Amino acid sequence: MKKNAAPKSFEEAVKRLEVLTQAMQSSDMPLEDALAAYQEGNGLVQYCQNKLAEVEQKLQVLDAGEVKELNLDPSE
Repeated sequence: MKKNAAPKSFEEAVKRLEVLTQAMQSSDMPLEDALAAYQEGNGLVQYCQNKLAEVEQKLQVLDAGEVKELNLDPSE
């Protein structure tokens, strides 16, 4: 059950986390498989947290360290 390859992207890691979560919630997974899924999921969470921290740091640098509200409305 354990997937050894590192995710290629944040989105890939999130999708894999969703698959692992669903598998652990919806089946009678053997203990060894559940532990492997948990360990893989923990690694994926750390990967995602690191990616988010990197992006946050880049955004702060781009905004010259100023915290600005993110506006996703293209009309403004």
